[in-house]
Amino acid sequence: MIPDLSTATWRKASRSGGNGGQCVELALVGDRTFTRDSKNVGGAVLSFSNGAWGLFLDAAKDDRLDG
Repeated sequence: MIPDLSTATWRKASRSGGNGGQCVELALVGDRTFTRDSKNVGGAVLSFSNGAWGLFLDAAKDDRLDG
């Protein structure tokens, strides 16, 4: 079941600045982390378990992402 995200508190990274660059916003709702494009807030929203999101962040911090 997808929660109602209309009242979710969306946060942007503090390092993203205010120049309209490419930013991802996050909202924590229950045991899920939701992400969206800050320039298209009405567009697609991705959902991750908080555990999976934490693993992604750890891998990014440790430069373990392939791409």
